[in-house]
Amino acid sequence: MNVVKLIIAFSLFLFLSTQAFAGDAVAKSVEAVFKEKTQLVGKEVIISGKVVKVNNGIMKRNFLHIQDGTGSTDTNNLIITSSETAKVGDQVVVTGTVALDTDFGFGYKYPLLVEKSSIKAK
Repeated sequence: MNVVKLIIAFSLFLFLSTQAFAGDAVAKSVEAVFKEKTQLVGKEVIISGKVVKVNNGIMKRNFLHIQDGTGSTDTNNLIITSSETAKVGDQVVVTGTVALDTDFGFGYKYPLLVEKSSIKAK
């Protein structure tokens, strides 16, 4: 096998393996997640934003609030849950699944969450 064929085969392998791990996640703004929440239920989304509040270790998960400058008073703060965490002020990229009307009991009710999220520094 010559070098060119080897490079092409390796490039194709890298492309296909990246696609397999990328899933069907779609990039959305915080406001878009709120506006499209019923269509996004159960789907994976990617959101970039700034961490504005962190509550770690509640019910074996961390709750982070992120904002990206979009939305109004009711649609500018998205709550995510994760086993990972970040600090207030961090710029992050979050990938997680949209959930509606989540009731954890004990007064913890959320009309909209992005759950089981991975958090990466931006």
